[in-house]
Amino acid sequence: MLTSNPIHYPFSAVIGQHQLKTALLLAACDPALGGVLISGNRGTAKSTLARSLADLLENRAFVNCPLGVSEDRLLGSLDVEQALSAGKIKFSAGLFAEADGGVLYVDEINLLPDHLVDLLLDVSASGINYLERDGVSHQHSARFLLIGSMNPEEGALRPQLLDRFGLSVAIHDNPDLPQRLEIVAARLAFDHDPDLFYQQYAVQQEAIRQQLAAAQQRLNEVTASTESKVAIAKHCMKANVEGVRADLALYRAARAHTAMRLGYQIEKEDIDAVTALVLAHRRQENSPPPSSPSAAPTPQQHTESDNTSPVENAQGDWGEMPVETVSVGLSRQLDLNKFSRNRASPQKKKR
Repeated sequence: MLTSNPIHYPFSAVIGQHQLKTALLLAACDPALGGVLISGNRGTAKSTLARSLADLLENRAFVNCPLGVSEDRLLGSLDVEQALSAGKIKFSAGLFAEADGGVLYVDEINLLPDHLVDLLLDVSASGINYLERDGVSHQHSARFLLIGSMNPEEGALRPQLLDRFGLSVAIHDNPDLPQRLEIVAARLAFDHDPDLFYQQYAVQQEAIRQQLAAAQQRLNEVTASTESKVAIAKHCMKANVEGVRADLALYRAARAHTAMRLGYQIEKEDIDAVTALVLAHRRQENSPPPSSPSAAPTPQQHTESDNTSPVENAQGDWGEMPVETVSVGLSRQLDLNKFSRNRASPQKKKR
């Protein structure tokens, strides 16, 4: 399946950034998580992954929020005179309306005024944009996935705002020499012929899209045992977080992780895989940092002989993707390095 113009760089073609890919897919599975905050230097595929994630969503909208955005540009505007004289509401859509069903990306979100960040988080959490001017009101659906990125060297968000982001990922590592060469070669190939490059990843893209849709359907069917609920609470207490927002986020993230691996009950592996994503930006001083998951699951490649279906192995780890079919296979053993090198092209070893 090809995307409409402009073509975004395929999500499955992005090399590395396994933890960020996991966070984005979890947030796409359950928008109630509250968005993803990405902290890292420039040139680390933050905006590329945000754009490519939009291609996996239903309406594939990607809206880039400019740094100097105004409140009216976000909310939209109402023609009050026409409403009073003709009794009809004339609404001019803002960025919230344009992003409905897709991704709203805010680069350098830490440089926005606090009241605008509050507004972004409020609408993202509620999924509804409510606008009122001089007694005239209008509301519309604004169910978008909020992705904010920032360079920590340029300032930080207030703790009250950090706490409202469901997940966070800090990018510190630079790619090694072989990976740098592979990243540059892939990007040059995309720039040379975006259509051909996308076709080479069409199978992987469709597999992730199907997997995400299946996870969204079963999300509300996922349950948690008392033991899992206690484990979630203990993780949050150990991180010395304020309030219970972290508890809710950790539960939702673990539930989304379970749904993405096509399971029905939250297990320890699900909690462990998302704890760092939920608590890293919330933990208070004098609390130990949450350990990063040793193998946070992300979509990865199957061999041609692996025809396992989600139904046959529904309790396996989520994210395994076949190369030759669009059905999503699952495996108990995860290997993140495979995902970063998913290739449908016969020229996968020479880029």
